[in-house]
Amino acid sequence: MSTLIAIVYPTEAKAEEVRQRLFEMQKEYLIKVGDAVIATKTDGGKVKLNQLVNTTAAGAASGSFWGLLIGVLFLNPLLGVAVGAASGAIGGALTDVGINDDFMKELAANLDPGKAALFVLIQEMTEDKVLKQISAFGGVVLKTSLDETKEHVLREALQKAASAS
Repeated sequence: MSTLIAIVYPTEAKAEEVRQRLFEMQKEYLIKVGDAVIATKTDGGKVKLNQLVNTTAAGAASGSFWGLLIGVLFLNPLLGVAVGAASGAIGGALTDVGINDDFMKELAANLDPGKAALFVLIQEMTEDKVLKQISAFGGVVLKTSLDETKEHVLREALQKAASAS
């Protein structure tokens, strides 16, 4: 079962630093990240999501390939590429993988402008080692699906790091 954790950081740069550290830990087999998205709120109140995967672009590229292949079979490769790219882009735009975008936008709407929330969907982790490294960055837990005991440990670790700096 996956675990969702959302932590607020003072800046988008700090949230990105934590996300990169999570990917480094993934290479060390300490954690398996299903998704990691940074949400920010502009001064105008608009919420922006910094996703790992652009599904629209990926869909267009995939659609172009399949369209070209079908176009070659029916002797009209240019039309095949155009139709494939369009249908792939539409399909990609309608695809939501990982953490639900509406859920993240709803929570991020409560952020102060300039702050950032890092949403992480964790599939597996070595809790003590990951927590030790992540707590060094500080932050405040916004939302989690951890049980109460583990959530308390996470909140305390982040609070200690925040008060130490």
